Amino acid sequence: MTTRTDSRPGPLARAVDLPARGITTTVRAAVKHRLWLSAIGLGLVLLLGVAYHAVAVFGMNADDTISVRIRFADSGGLLPDREVTVRGVKVGSVSSVDLTGDGVVAVLSLDADARIPRDSPVRVAGLSFAGEQYVDFRPTSSNGPYLTDGSEISTLEPDSTPTPLATLLEDLDGMLAQIDTDQLKTIRDELGVSTAGPEKLRDIIDGGTFLISTLDSVLPQTTSLIKTSRVVLTTLGEGGPAIRETSRDLDTLFTGVSRKADGYKTLLKQTPPLLSAIDSIIADNSPTMVQLLGNLATVTQLVYQRLPALNDFFFPASGRGSVLKALTYTMHDGGIWGALNVYPRAACDYLQLPRFASSEPSHPEPYLYTFCPNNDPTVLIRGARNAPRPPGDDTNAMPDGADPRARATPTPTGPLSIPLPYAGPELPNQPWPLPKPQPTIDQPR
Repeated sequence: MTTRTDSRPGPLARAVDLPARGITTTVRAAVKHRLWLSAIGLGLVLLLGVAYHAVAVFGMNADDTISVRIRFADSGGLLPDREVTVRGVKVGSVSSVDLTGDGVVAVLSLDADARIPRDSPVRVAGLSFAGEQYVDFRPTSSNGPYLTDGSEISTLEPDSTPTPLATLLEDLDGMLAQIDTDQLKTIRDELGVSTAGPEKLRDIIDGGTFLISTLDSVLPQTTSLIKTSRVVLTTLGEGGPAIRETSRDLDTLFTGVSRKADGYKTLLKQTPPLLSAIDSIIADNSPTMVQLLGNLATVTQLVYQRLPALNDFFFPASGRGSVLKALTYTMHDGGIWGALNVYPRAACDYLQLPRFASSEPSHPEPYLYTFCPNNDPTVLIRGARNAPRPPGDDTNAMPDGADPRARATPTPTGPLSIPLPYAGPELPNQPWPLPKPQPTIDQPR
């Protein structure tokens, strides 16, 4: 008996066979056309590389940028497609630079993820003296608000853009025109006189470089000084007529002084001997002057007791007028005018203080508190009691608890002081003591 075996593949074999046939056919076709496939692969890699550089490196992704407008007083040499940086870090580029009525407007294309504060200082900087300008933001903080799409800021300060090369050359030409070529030639010749000429020139250049670098470090202060000096010079210009008038007056004054030159020379010749004579007089009389100053101490002590009244008398604070000014009213019509009252007035005994004879040679110190105890307003109308005084002053009466017989401080005696006791100085061989003076009490009148 013969058994037949079915040679048809099963379902699983058919499922695997179909993809295998497709892969085999594809591989055979690829091997057959491998040159074309290689060219297509290289083209795709090239396209991917260009797209990556355009988006990631050159920032050509329009969906990832914002547009910001900045107004400048002038362009400062800024051109489109220049970089935009934040303290040197690139964050975008300049799209365009347009002219306006009061300056230029630079349109910036910035990265959307760049967080730049709206109040950040911005300026047009240059990479070198030749140019290569770019826009540089210099934020002072990281706080918002930040620049967004469509933001517009204005910076019209003159120092926000570099000085154009044409302006610099124009100013340099004006400066060079003021240089005296003959003096410059003299300086050159003097520097070449000795072997140290090159070193001197090097020191001058180093000093100039140091001066310029120092001024650059204090540029805001220098700019403020220039602006302030402009105001001062303008004021001086407005006062030109007055200055010229003053110059003419000074010229007249100095002309008169020059005419008296001989007199000044004579004065200078005679002054040293005169000063020497005055110095000799002061040296010879210095002990006597010391005694004089000692006597003035007593006068000063008495004046001190009435100082508030004296101040108010000569320089009144109440606005009634100065006594010195009042004295001028008595002088008119070629004479001094006054009124004299011939009727007798009541007198005062001044607390009945002891009185010494006026002929006593010892000159005793005066009393400090010689106040009149009589309260009658008709007595001593022009005396110290009724003298004008500032508010709160109480020197018109004796202080509470003071000794009515208190005297001024005794006059100091020096090496050349002459003792003047009562009845004359003591003799070397005086056989008896001199009697002491006895004060007398005046009776009330």
